[in-house]
Amino acid sequence: MSHESHDRRTRIEQMRNADRTRDRRNRVAAISIGAVVVAGLVAFGSYTLLDRSEASADQKSADVKASEQAGAEGKDAADGAIEGEKTWDAKKLTRNHVTKTVTYPMKPPVGGDHNPVWMNCDGEVYKKAIPDMNAVHALEHGSVWVTYTDEAPAADVARLAERVGKTPYSLMSPYKDQAAPIMLSAWGKQLTVDGADDPRVAQFFSAYVQGPQTPEPGASCTGGLEAP
Repeated sequence: MSHESHDRRTRIEQMRNADRTRDRRNRVAAISIGAVVVAGLVAFGSYTLLDRSEASADQKSADVKASEQAGAEGKDAADGAIEGEKTWDAKKLTRNHVTKTVTYPMKPPVGGDHNPVWMNCDGEVYKKAIPDMNAVHALEHGSVWVTYTDEAPAADVARLAERVGKTPYSLMSPYKDQAAPIMLSAWGKQLTVDGADDPRVAQFFSAYVQGPQTPEPGASCTGGLEAP
């Protein structure tokens, strides 16, 4: 073999070795870049999951706080903590069924002896005054009774009538001789409100429609006395 041929083969082998070295460097670089990209994607995914997890935790915390607040408000109402509410001792409110006229110490009445027939109270809105003795029987069944005088604004009367109409175990009627334009009554409970938008209206309904003050929970509010 000539010296020239040997040199050519040496150069070819050196070129091949250089190509192999370059290929290895390229592969190592590609693998390194891929690893960095994968690590970045994993980190981004972890951040996204963590961010969503934190957001979910924050929402759950907010929901729990709202639930606790609502529960506290409901408990306060049920415990008789509604501002301005009057309460009578339920043990002193007799519950005999009588047919003779009963004179009640409060207007509208919130309990005591009453007629054997209850006033229908399945969201009933009466346009005329109803008998006290039948209305008291409806209170015994766990209803809320909304009453108003001629001094109550017509818009408030309409909004209250809408609420009553959508609420089983409630009734509404005009009441001439009460002390304020709008009053709410339940068994042993009574409240004067400023209007239909008074937040205590919702509190009173929430607390006392079939509330813990009810002497006969679950008793019927239909099949009694209809509009007079």
